[in-house]
Amino acid sequence: MTQYHFVAASEAFLTVEEPLDEVLKERVRHYGEQGKAIDFWLVKRPAFLDAPELSAIGTQVPRPAAAVVSTDATFIEFMKLRLEFVAKGSFEAPSAGIPDALASAG
Repeated sequence: MTQYHFVAASEAFLTVEEPLDEVLKERVRHYGEQGKAIDFWLVKRPAFLDAPELSAIGTQVPRPAAAVVSTDATFIEFMKLRLEFVAKGSFEAPSAGIPDALASAG
């Protein structure tokens, strides 16, 4: 199993109100310069928020939701500080409750 970390908020907040695309593009550029593989993703309507083990966080996030998911806890901590009004959490996947960490809910 892999440990994933995330920040989540309403889709409108993350994709319209915040300049998230600038932050992610800069991160992609930086990773390219460092020769590092991408370890973060923007997931619209993340299915993992509906998992029983994340119900406490999932109920706090307005729907439709979006999330930045990463295997890098430090990057997610940076995103929490940068975006401020987001829920932050982590989970392991694949698991019974979260078979696909990056799946979108229907």
